[in-house]
Parts: sequence; structure tokens; C-alpha cells
Amino acid sequence: MNATILQRPSVGAERRDQISVTIHDIRPQCFERVALICDWLADQGIERTTLLVVPAPDLHPVNHRSDGLVEWLSEQRNAGACVAQLGLCNVDRPRQSRARLWHRAGLRSSAAEFAGLDPAETRRALTAGRRILHLADLEPEGFVAPGYGYTAALHQSLAARFKWWISESRLHTPLTGARGVAMPRAVSAKNIRRWSARAAQEAPLLRVDLRPNDLDDSRAVDSFERLFDRACERRTVSFGEIGEAAAISA
Repeated sequence: MNATILQRPSVGAERRDQISVTIHDIRPQCFERVALICDWLADQGIERTTLLVVPAPDLHPVNHRSDGLVEWLSEQRNAGACVAQLGLCNVDRPRQSRARLWHRAGLRSSAAEFAGLDPAETRRALTAGRRILHLADLEPEGFVAPGYGYTAALHQSLAARFKWWISESRLHTPLTGARGVAMPRAVSAKNIRRWSARAAQEAPLLRVDLRPNDLDDSRAVDSFERLFDRACERRTVSFGEIGEAAAISA
């Protein structure tokens, strides 16, 4: 697979460096925070985002307790944002149980919602989440596993249901499966103050992961704003656009 959108253009070609901002863990309880982040991003020149929606937070379909969230997401999508599915419930398991399943599945993320599920359970969870978003008129373009915790069964099931899915350092499509295409790791509130300005300038694609509570950390906000200022010449893209370009160039 030759995903040219992920590569720097050849010598003499127009430089088309990009920035892609993803907002994680979108649910009714944090609607106001997410809307505030999007307004802040617009002030930073970020024209579109990838919005990761939890279909059934607290085991309740998102459209049953949306309090305006579903309508807002539809407006964002009409304005160019990409809506994607974030797991099913993104429920945090008891620490000991979670760690045991995490290590048994060979996963790096202790937030792995799909650790310990067999293939049939994985398919049912994915189908339920997608159906919830479909009924809310929020048909998801792609998928992200909570904490980027993927299993072999999850990769296999995603290929039949989504156009793309993202792991920590790979972009996956039905044609690539679990192999995927190399991607840069994302800048987040956890690593923003260690991020190299030179790395941000040289990367053809700059990934940024944000979460609802990130604006509570004023130092992280300052660091993100400096990063966005350095990236002001980049074209803003969603992962829907990146996934589509990867599929075309396959």
C-alpha cells in the first residue's frame, strides 16, 4: 500500500504538510467541554477535527442522554468534521481484572476495552456500537479502540465494518488489515511539553490527540497553542480524509 498522503512530496513538488486533530471520549457528560475545545481549536486555525464518540457511555445509548450532543455532532459533521466510533462503552474495568486481561492479550494499553473478548463477543460489541450511532444518524466513518488497545479479533472484525481504524502508530484499512500503514505517534497532553519543536516542523503529518479535560491544564494549553502556531501553514485534515486517500492509493 502506497499511502502518499503520509509521505513528504518529492523534490520540486508543492509541500503539503498536514495536521490532524482528534478529540477522544466524547459523551453527553462532557459535551460542554468538547464544544469549548472545538471553539478553542477554531481560534487556533484548526478547521476540522476527528470526533471520537462513545456509543453507549455508562451502558446507555448516546442518543438517549445526548442533551444536544447528537445535534451538535451532526452540525460539526456538516461543517467538515469526521465522526468515528470509540469502542462501545469505554467502561473502566476494575484495575486487577483490567491488568490481567491486558497482559493476557499482549496489549500495551491498560484501557483496552476489548481485551479478553472472544471473536463473537467482539463482533457483537462492534455491531451494537455502530447500530447505536446509526440510529442517532451519526453513521461512523472509522473506529478507534479506547486506549488504542487492539486485539487480533478486533482487527479482523473491523475490516468488514469500517473504512479505516487507527492504532498508536498505524492507519488500518480493510485492504491492510492489522498490518496497516506507518503513522506518526500523536502529540497529547501527556507528552506535549516533551515534544520537539524540530520534530513538529519536520513531520509531514502532525497528529494531535485531545481529551475533554485537557483545557484544565493551563501549561498544556500554552504548549498546544505554541504547537498550533508553528503549524499554522499546515493543511487541516480529518482522519476521514486520510483514510480515504490511503484507500485510493492502495
